[in-house]
Amino acid sequence: MASSFSSSSSRPLTDRVAIVTGASRGIGRAIAVHLHSLGAKVVINYALSSTQADLLASELNNASSSSELQAVAVQADVSDPDQVKLLFEKSEQVFGPIHILVNCAGVLDPKYPTIANTALEDWDRTFNINTRGAFLCTREATNRLVRGGGGRIILISTSIVGNNLPGYGAYAASKAAVETMTKIVAKEVKGTKITANCVAPGPVATELFFEGKTEETIKRIVDACPLERLGEPKDVAHFVGFLASDAGEWINGQVVRVNGGFVV
Repeated sequence: MASSFSSSSSRPLTDRVAIVTGASRGIGRAIAVHLHSLGAKVVINYALSSTQADLLASELNNASSSSELQAVAVQADVSDPDQVKLLFEKSEQVFGPIHILVNCAGVLDPKYPTIANTALEDWDRTFNINTRGAFLCTREATNRLVRGGGGRIILISTSIVGNNLPGYGAYAASKAAVETMTKIVAKEVKGTKITANCVAPGPVATELFFEGKTEETIKRIVDACPLERLGEPKDVAHFVGFLASDAGEWINGQVVRVNGGFVV
């Protein structure tokens, strides 16, 4: 990919186009903002939060020194193949060939049920968005990134896959499947100059993390981290930015736990 695009040390993603799913808030939002700061044109995908997504697109466009459009919000349910296809088509219509996919859309059951107490509809919803959504977005990306001369597929997993906490059965299982799929995709796209990796955050201070947790639970999680704090969305976003750049080209087929040592 390095030979196909112009870049600079301060804005290494200049002339590249990135789709970030689940980008209206949380980690996805931070990733979209950071990739934009590195020079990328960003497609902000959202499912429901149209106000937040539109506002973010407006903020990124207003912050840009260029007169060209730099960010656009596009609604799509990542579990729906037709909507995923339309997401990529709209992105190409606005910006041209796609170079980067960051699949950040995901759900977590805030009731934290045991496997025995997990409702079938909650299990299915988790897999539909987390696993089916990652598959559909990855499938579309592998067939489109080649048009831009290669690129990056970056899927967001979770460090919980590494420590198997009770109450996260559906969530961890759905992400473990994504990690395995990523490793296989990295091999299947040989010769395309596309890389595929998973970024697996630990506890990050987002709405998704805080929902359903008591203060005591949060304190216990913080105490378990060697750096004695929760992660911030920017901690994950900065690493995603590295993977998306030419500097991250030699990292391929990997699951990288970005968690401050919470899970090793």
